[in-house]
Amino acid sequence: MVTRAVLRYLRITPRKFRLIVPLVKGKRPEEAIAILTGVKKNASKYGIDLINSALNNVKRMQGVETADLYISNFIVNGGPMLKRFRAASMGRASLIKKRTSHVTIELDRIPAKEKAEKTPATKEAPKAKGLSKKEAAKDKHPEGAARKKATTKKGKE
Repeated sequence: MVTRAVLRYLRITPRKFRLIVPLVKGKRPEEAIAILTGVKKNASKYGIDLINSALNNVKRMQGVETADLYISNFIVNGGPMLKRFRAASMGRASLIKKRTSHVTIELDRIPAKEKAEKTPATKEAPKAKGLSKKEAAKDKHPEGAARKKATTKKGKE
């Protein structure tokens, strides 16, 4: 961990904020900000501010380039709840919980191996084609593919 930024007592539910976390986790800060500007969620505004705060914390440090960083950890925890009451039927009161969040973001340096390698795209996984593991295994072997075709013809007749 090179730096961290913490936002506490944010008046948005953790469940809503957690929707944007997988979009930016593991990305570079500049790329994450670009992604969050296109997201139509209220939490994205706070996420952008938090990333900018973490970047400003890095700028104070000497010998750390912002281009060498990525979002290593993005945690959204629940904070204290504000409890309010609302009138309900038959003279009762129902509880309303106004939830808050504690959000933590950590930036870290990109490992040297990943910088040096930068490999091209790997082979498609069977799931990427939309096939199950069994179907992918049949596609690899010509006999399996022929058997598959033969069974489909029999089923149609």
